[in-house]
Amino acid sequence: MGIYSVQKIGSLIRGNDYVGRGIVIGKSEDGNHAVFAYFIMGRSENSRNRVFSEDGDTVTIYPFDESKVQDPSLIIYSPIRRYKNSVIVTNGDQTDTVYDYLQQGKTFEQALETRCFEPDSPNFTPRISGILNFTANDFSYKLSILKSADEKGSACNRYTFSYDSPLCGLGHFIHTYNCDGNPIPTFTGEPERVRIPDNIQEFSDDLWSNLNENNKISLYVRYTNLQTGSFDRILRNKNK
Repeated sequence: MGIYSVQKIGSLIRGNDYVGRGIVIGKSEDGNHAVFAYFIMGRSENSRNRVFSEDGDTVTIYPFDESKVQDPSLIIYSPIRRYKNSVIVTNGDQTDTVYDYLQQGKTFEQALETRCFEPDSPNFTPRISGILNFTANDFSYKLSILKSADEKGSACNRYTFSYDSPLCGLGHFIHTYNCDGNPIPTFTGEPERVRIPDNIQEFSDDLWSNLNENNKISLYVRYTNLQTGSFDRILRNKNK
């Protein structure tokens, strides 16, 4: 594959048992929609005991069965929040950190400078984050990953990828892990280039159907009309 090749999201995750949590952001092929998706997977009973719930612009993760909750600290959070003309998407409570910093007139990057990877040794799960910044009839976006510098968790490396002029039909995909393992290998490299179709159903079906059946938990996809600001969304929970 060349460096400018673009693949369907399903082909990137098919056959991979565990990519962890993932964020996709991009623009639809017709140029009419800003698109993002967020999904979670889990291997333990505690991780799998979750559902997405939507309230307006906010999506929050709740336990499916509260009696089974062991440690809520890293599994219960709001992955999606809106602040004015920005939508924040993350895999942890750094959503709230970014939101608070934007309220103070500070930046996405400044917020994440205060955060680190998750303290779940030996995996040291990366914190992945994205932000969509809407302007008149268009948008820009950023993706970030905070990851351990070594197998001991000795230091945190921070990487931000900025996309100021989104291309029609192109999105970028970042996820917490390369694949399953013990410890689980952290995501490496730049966010992967993925095709963003015009149809939200097509995109969400391709993503959901190719996530590992045993480990997938929940998915949220939103297509925002760049002319009107209205959006369509699809929310899927394996636990019902």
